Amino acid sequence: VHGDKTAVDALIEDPRVRAVGFVGSSPIAQSIYTAAASQNKRAQCFGGAKNHMVIMPDADLEQAADALIGAAFGSAGERCMAISVAVPVGEATADRLRALLEERIATLTLGPSLEPSSDFGPVVSAQA
Repeated sequence: VHGDKTAVDALIEDPRVRAVGFVGSSPIAQSIYTAAASQNKRAQCFGGAKNHMVIMPDADLEQAADALIGAAFGSAGERCMAISVAVPVGEATADRLRALLEERIATLTLGPSLEPSSDFGPVVSAQA
């Protein structure tokens, strides 16, 4: 649910809601976590996080792997849609997705970002 404080408070205060999740700024994540905990709700709050991708067992895993590769390595992973967290649902989904990602990563071409044959350009430092 996308919304402002009114929507968040409604979810936290509603007794039918047993858990909340949040992705956004760290101060708001902390606030939501504290408020949810005070209501004895489970909470998973990603402060300062980027985008998440949930991969269901019936997903097109080829397409999911391609999306993850493009998001993680395109622009050297330095963009808003970097998909910082991938959540495959079930071990079989995770295993199949991992195998597809490993295949694709092994064939990436590193080089200058303006070179058409480059899949992954320079990063800020050797350590990165």
